[in-house]
Amino acid sequence: MTEASAPAADGARERAKRADALRNIESIVESATALLALDPEANLKDIAKAAGVGRVTLYGHFDSRTALVREVVARAIHDTNERLATLDLDGDPRDALGRLLEATWHLTHRYGALTVAGSQALPPAELRRAHDEPEARVLALLTRGRDAGAFRADMPIQWQVSVIQAILHGASAAVHRGEIDVDDAPALVRATALAAVSA
Repeated sequence: MTEASAPAADGARERAKRADALRNIESIVESATALLALDPEANLKDIAKAAGVGRVTLYGHFDSRTALVREVVARAIHDTNERLATLDLDGDPRDALGRLLEATWHLTHRYGALTVAGSQALPPAELRRAHDEPEARVLALLTRGRDAGAFRADMPIQWQVSVIQAILHGASAAVHRGEIDVDDAPALVRATALAAVSA
C-alpha cells in the first residue's frame, strides 16, 4: 500500500462508520416511535431489540431514555407540522376545520401514546411548546369561523381548542381499545368536534 492510498482507505472506513451510525440512529428512532406510540412505558431494551442493535449501541447515540424520547417527540412534531402546513384551509371555516380535524386525526393516531411518553419524560414547558403550532392553526380557524358566524362564541375559545384535542386523543384511545373501527374514526372526529363548536 502506498502512502497516498492509506489515507484514502482510512477515509472510506470513516465514511462507512458514519453511514452505519446514521442507519442505526434511524432504526432506533423509528423503532422507538413505533413502540412508544403503542406503549408509553416501552423500555430501552425492547427498543434496542426492535431496532436490531445492542443496548451499548443505543446508549452510544442516546445517553438516556429521556434523550431518545425527546428526539422521537421532536421528529413527530416536525412531521406533523410539515404535513398540516400543506393543507388547504381556505373557504368555508366549517369545511376547513373538518379537513384539519381529519388530517390531524391520522397523525394523532399514528403517533398514539407518544404524548403520554413525552409527558412522562419531558418538562411540561417543553411539551407545551410542541402543541403551539397545531393549536395556533386551530385557533385561527375558530376565530375566522366565529367572525363569520359559523362557530359558537358563547364559550371560551381556548375551551373549544381543549375539547377538540380531547376528541382527537379520545378517538385514538377508542380505536386502540377496539371500541370504534379505525376507518370510521376520521368521520366521527369531524362530526363530533364540529357539533361541539358549530353555531
